[in-house]
Amino acid sequence: HFNSCQMSQDRRQFQHWIYFLFLVSHVWSFASAQIVYSLTEESSPGTTVGNLAKDLHLDVQELETRGFQISGPNARYFEENKKTGILLVKERIDREQLCSRNVKCSLEVEAIVKSPLNLHRFEVKIVDINDNAPTFRIPQIVLNVSESAFTGERYALPKAFDADVGSYSVKGYKLSQNEHFALDVQNSGEPTVSAELVLQKALDREKQPIIKLTLTALDGGNPPKSGTLQITINVQDVNDNIPIFDKPLYKARVPENSPNDATVISVHAKDLDEGPNGEILYSIINHDSDNLVDKFEINPLTGDITVKGELDHEKSNAVEIRVQAKDKGSSPRASHCKVLVEITDVNDNPPEISVTSLENVVRENAPIDTMVGLITVRDNDADNNGVVQVRILDSVPFKIKNTYKNHYSLVVDGTLDRERASAYNITIVATDEGVPPLSSTSVITVHVSDVNDNAPSFKEPLLNIFVKENSPVGTVLYTLSADDPDVEENAKITFSVVNISNKNNIIQSVINLNSETGDIVSLQSFNYEELKTFQFKVQATDSGVPPLSSNVTVNVLILDENDNNPTILAPYSEHGSVNSESIPYSAEAGYFVAKIRAVDADSGYNALLSYHLSEPKGNNLFRIGTSTGEIRTKRRMSDNDLKTHPLVVLVSDNGEPSLSATVSIDVVVVESAADIHTQFRHVTIKEESFSDLNLYLLIAIVSVSAIFLLSLITLIAVKCHRTDGSFSRYGAPMITTHPDGSWSYSKATQQYDVCFSSDTLKSDVVVFPAPFPPADAELISINGGDTFTRTQTLPNKEKVRHKSRICCKLKDATCCKYKVFRSTKTTSCGAASMYPPPTHTSIPACIAGRKQGGHNGRQEKWRERERDRDKGKDANQRCASS
Repeated sequence: HFNSCQMSQDRRQFQHWIYFLFLVSHVWSFASAQIVYSLTEESSPGTTVGNLAKDLHLDVQELETRGFQISGPNARYFEENKKTGILLVKERIDREQLCSRNVKCSLEVEAIVKSPLNLHRFEVKIVDINDNAPTFRIPQIVLNVSESAFTGERYALPKAFDADVGSYSVKGYKLSQNEHFALDVQNSGEPTVSAELVLQKALDREKQPIIKLTLTALDGGNPPKSGTLQITINVQDVNDNIPIFDKPLYKARVPENSPNDATVISVHAKDLDEGPNGEILYSIINHDSDNLVDKFEINPLTGDITVKGELDHEKSNAVEIRVQAKDKGSSPRASHCKVLVEITDVNDNPPEISVTSLENVVRENAPIDTMVGLITVRDNDADNNGVVQVRILDSVPFKIKNTYKNHYSLVVDGTLDRERASAYNITIVATDEGVPPLSSTSVITVHVSDVNDNAPSFKEPLLNIFVKENSPVGTVLYTLSADDPDVEENAKITFSVVNISNKNNIIQSVINLNSETGDIVSLQSFNYEELKTFQFKVQATDSGVPPLSSNVTVNVLILDENDNNPTILAPYSEHGSVNSESIPYSAEAGYFVAKIRAVDADSGYNALLSYHLSEPKGNNLFRIGTSTGEIRTKRRMSDNDLKTHPLVVLVSDNGEPSLSATVSIDVVVVESAADIHTQFRHVTIKEESFSDLNLYLLIAIVSVSAIFLLSLITLIAVKCHRTDGSFSRYGAPMITTHPDGSWSYSKATQQYDVCFSSDTLKSDVVVFPAPFPPADAELISINGGDTFTRTQTLPNKEKVRHKSRICCKLKDATCCKYKVFRSTKTTSCGAASMYPPPTHTSIPACIAGRKQGGHNGRQEKWRERERDRDKGKDANQRCASS
């Protein structure tokens, strides 16, 4: 069985015939117990070959269970349908590939079934179809036939090959139409067909040197397939013609820089003959032995004229060459022609730049058009190829000026600054006007010499130097540095202190400036309390001509160190004195005992003071304000408490390390507040030497103070008769204390005279700003609450004549021998000030009414204190009215 769905009508008749033969062979195969199928080659996969199950008498239902399959060496071309038992084509079959040109071509195949196991062999014949066209082994052949050949001569032709067999093989040939040759096809009962070429007409090579024919081979298919062979017939020549040039005169142009073997022109001559008769040899004829002609040579076979030597347009711009063409015949024949070669100029020489004179160093203040160097440019080419343009490549403060023909000068064209560019690499480019243009470059280095046009400069106009006090002498405080963009001597800097009238003498005693290194060296150890800061100017000057300079202001700031102990102020500062305070037995918790005041000559945290109290163990009666220095009671008195309490007050600053001072106070417990008396102490006046300026200031202050006091005393005398608060109304300016109990420190050269009473809440602070106050100096008073109390007059001598005597009644008349002045803040007759200060021996005499006794008399003592307090109020009222 075979598929014939897409075959033509003619092939269908052939297939019917094949089918008939298949049926006959099939019936015969059964008779011989051998199954044979027929299959046309090139059948597509899936084409039915035969019903194998039916032909082998197998049950279709059992094919899968019995493992029906195709096997054998040719099993890859076929496959079985286990459901229908039909044998199908699995892979395309090419008969020519399997059986070559054998007439018989069949494949043996095996079929295996199991249960029981059985092997069936069958054969599949591959039927040929006309699927191959005739082909020649070579695509073309060449035949050489002399033009003197006779008609009737034969020439054998190759056979065509066809892979098909039988009727589909090569069956005939035919030749393309021509007038000289015919085809003789020979079969004569042989299995193959051959052909010969027969000459029918004489040849003439000069008319037709080559004859091209086509031989076609045909097979026996319907329609037949064919293959072709190209036949080239070369008509061989006889030497009956001479060489002839295409033209008698050739013209060519060659550049002068043409390299050797460069082609100038090709000459060509024809010879109608062929072979040696038509082969031409070319040569140059130089009868005059011209040297210029020898610079060319000709290829004897091709006629190409090439350059052999160096050409120079400037020496010779043209040359004439005679060329001969001669064939290779037994009796050679020749002809001649002329070749005129023009040697053209080319731009083959770049410009040459040469510097004839150059100033290697130019001052940076050189004016414009200052000549730096002379330049010469040369180009060996001619015409426009030798015209040169010169320019500077980069942007530099220089330019090129043409002085004469190819001579140029390099001049300054801008401002030079050595600090920005100390040297210039000037790239000069020379370009000619050739096509294409050629150029060359030359780099000229010009150095710029320095001029002292830059003054030394400091980084900042103001320089702050911080120096610790007490630093050793000879310490380098700072090293000055200044920048000068100039070089060598123009950048060599020296430092000096600028003279500032008389201050320079002070500066020279404090510091020393090294003019070469700029080191600022201390000449003394600094004391912050005496000198906090000083200022001077330093000048940096270079060594140029003329020299340039600049200034910097130097501020030297002394940093404080904690090198001063706190100083206890009066009334507890008297050296070697026993400080005592009295408090009543009836004092409540928080009763004010005393206030310690201290100052520290340092500053900042080094002068921030704190107060601490040291008491005997087990005694917790008193406390002190850490920042105020006020000593107060913690609780009420008890009978078990001591009558005298020695206290040690420690005053410490906050420096690193901390420094401190101590003061001892004996607190005496008295029976009543009336027994408390106030003490006053003079603080010794410390004499110091004064400068002239301080002396002038002192004289001015004393004069103004004297005038002011006279006016003030007169005003007080008038006002005392009018109002009770006259003293406070005309109070003097106030000097306040710091809340922490210390005085703000201003200058170490100032001096104070301070007078306190033992009861600080009732006392005044007297401050004299000058070391020698007048007898009737102004008294500036400050109470414990930092408010004005009154204005008094404090004498500087022990015996002073007072304008008025104010006396308060006390329990003991002994106190009246002291001048007692009442404080507006107190209700008792306790004095704010006493003059002269009472001695320790007089203090007990001023304490009246104190009674010694036990607990049985306590209530009577309290009643007596109340009566004394009332009497004090009456006495105060009388003091105020008087």
